[in-house]
Amino acid sequence: MRNVWIALISLGLAGVAVPAQAKDLQNNDRYMCSWGAGTAAKAQELKLAGVSLYAARQKLQTYKFSKPWMRMMAMGITEQTYDSPSRIKPAALRQVFYDDCLRYKLARK
Repeated sequence: MRNVWIALISLGLAGVAVPAQAKDLQNNDRYMCSWGAGTAAKAQELKLAGVSLYAARQKLQTYKFSKPWMRMMAMGITEQTYDSPSRIKPAALRQVFYDDCLRYKLARK
């Protein structure tokens, strides 16, 4: 029983620590993670709809990107999404991508 309480307290403290650490991130980091998550979700949506990787890449070429790094990053995210055997729903993929990206950004600090 004591181990259960220790585990619950640990989880509670970890839940408080993560939002505190998330404040250390810059707005640019959050924007990049959010943008990447949206790109991954869109790629997953196309993949599940049966659109080929070639067609998805062609579609990306027609988009206007606000920053120079976005086109190549979008290509990479799309290719990785298509290479994955995952059939997860796009909304869930967006959340997983965003959470993992924030964890990565925090770990780099």
